[in-house]
Amino acid sequence: MKNNFAIAFGIGLAVIAMTVAGILYMQRGAHMTLPGKVLKVRTAPLDENSSVAVLDFRISNPSDVQFMVQTVTVEMEDNQGRTYLGKVAAEQDAKALFEGLPLLGQKFNDTLITRDRIQPRTSVDRMVAARFEAPEATLEGRKRFLIRIEESDGKSYEISER
Repeated sequence: MKNNFAIAFGIGLAVIAMTVAGILYMQRGAHMTLPGKVLKVRTAPLDENSSVAVLDFRISNPSDVQFMVQTVTVEMEDNQGRTYLGKVAAEQDAKALFEGLPLLGQKFNDTLITRDRIQPRTSVDRMVAARFEAPEATLEGRKRFLIRIEESDGKSYEISER
């Protein structure tokens, strides 16, 4: 009697464990993350008190769900711990910026803009240009840049330069 109960109990536990493992396996791509890496940073002065930073970066969408961008912001943290919020440029403004400032070099990637979509299980290279109310020397001596990307459902993801 005891032996039959132990066998039935073991089989029941095995079935439950296989069911839980199957559910977790099927849901593995449903968790949204957006890992990324800053590839290149270029800065240029606009005048004595303001400058522009162009950040080229790569982001990946390892989930099974399409990612739709709601907003993109860029912050710069200087060596004293102060943060500067950049004013992000639109795609047309970024094109004009590269034409007007040859010091920045050429434009390699498209700008990450509102309603931009990142397909499931893909990686894309994008850029963002932002104006900062700080001299170029402050941008060059920075601690880091931080790109914050907010999804259409409100989740926020950050890509740090360092």
